[in-house]
Amino acid sequence: MLKVADYKFWFVTGSQFLYGDDQLKSVENDARDIVEKLNASGKLPYPIEFKGVMTTADGITKFMKEANYDDSVAGVMTWMHTFSPAKNWIRGSKLLQKPLLHLATQYLNNIPYDTIDFDYMNLNQSAHGDREYGYINARLGLHNKIVYGYWGDDETQEEIARWEDVAVTYNESFKLKVCRFGDTMRNVAVTEGDKVEAQIDLGWTVDYYGIGDLVQVINAVSDADVEKEYKDLTSKYEMVQGDNDADKYEKSVRYQLKQYVGIKKFLDDGGYSAFTTNFEDLWGMEQLPGLAAQLLMRDGYGFGAEGDWKTAALGRLMKIMTHNEGTAFMEDYTLDLRKGHEAILGSHMLEVDPSIASDKPRVEVHPLDIGGKDDPARLVFSGSEGEAVDVTVSDFRDGFKFISYPVDAHKAEAETPNLPVAKQMWTPKVGLKEGATAWIQNGGGHHTVFSFVATEEQIDDLATLFDVKSIEIK
Repeated sequence: MLKVADYKFWFVTGSQFLYGDDQLKSVENDARDIVEKLNASGKLPYPIEFKGVMTTADGITKFMKEANYDDSVAGVMTWMHTFSPAKNWIRGSKLLQKPLLHLATQYLNNIPYDTIDFDYMNLNQSAHGDREYGYINARLGLHNKIVYGYWGDDETQEEIARWEDVAVTYNESFKLKVCRFGDTMRNVAVTEGDKVEAQIDLGWTVDYYGIGDLVQVINAVSDADVEKEYKDLTSKYEMVQGDNDADKYEKSVRYQLKQYVGIKKFLDDGGYSAFTTNFEDLWGMEQLPGLAAQLLMRDGYGFGAEGDWKTAALGRLMKIMTHNEGTAFMEDYTLDLRKGHEAILGSHMLEVDPSIASDKPRVEVHPLDIGGKDDPARLVFSGSEGEAVDVTVSDFRDGFKFISYPVDAHKAEAETPNLPVAKQMWTPKVGLKEGATAWIQNGGGHHTVFSFVATEEQIDDLATLFDVKSIEIK
């Protein structure tokens, strides 16, 4: 399983000297308590470290520089316990290159009417301090996140947690390397893109390798390694021989496992966490990678079909954001346009991630009427039900766009015995007609990443960090 680095977040509190040492000690104690209890809540995917009370421009600038150069720090969280003169934050905030969350909260969630005095007001004036601090962030045009609410509430903690996942995803994006096995599908427009601009704007390194380079590695995979994966496969999935004779079925499955081991080795040796294949470029291969691609996606690798490196990279980012749960490569395939039944059937020739399966996936072997190779093994299953999001990334001359909509996911109304692929049904929440029309008008592609875990808020937050357009259809 692909791992993500052990990140952490730094937390600082803004104040000033005017209130005296006793008040500053109270500020620090309260901030430490918040951090300790946030960490103890069990809701945050990454820990927070309290780094002090900031009262001077020099101290803030030094802190922000240190955050930039510590690779284990995914982002900075700030809280204005008292009034913190915002000019002190200008230089440091301009230098910060990590995601920034402004926690607009208060230590206590109530007003102590019986005992409140002006000392209490001076100490607990986040309502005042947050606006001063927020003004300068807006003036600087920072792409910071604001989480407003009582820090002890579940809702607030869950919002912080979702942002942490976005911040880590953003950091990982600048390490992301996509391996293209072959080029993009001939004559297709939407899978093309500016790889240099992608590296500038999104951090993605996109490299090409000829299929022969990969075939050498696949052919060198040992029978022992294949046997190990075969045993693991039979323990996790249902093996369905179907109309195939036993030798053909086993040969097809084992060849896909040989591809799986070979592709994984190639990716890992090169530091790649996403890849593409293309059925028009299969020199030296016996089959188009189907089961092999599905198992790699299960392990957390991003994937794009027909050379679609943008979707491969987006898929990897979404897997980081969702901790590799309920998130899959997808394609709009066919439609139900009957009134009251409007839906999209999403699928692909072979390659849909089993992380969205509602039933136990079946390992089956069937002909593939494209690519001109042997019948490939693949995982066949039905998708799940619930609320989800569908997102794509498109490249235009004026930059990249994230295009997405929330959807209601569901299962097919009837069995599909003659469709031996994984499938997922969904309907845009805004309606099929409205959603699909807006998707087409905005230039959204047919390859997407479909997730039951990611939220529209996270997609928009990530696009904001990248400073690219985010179009949410709703």
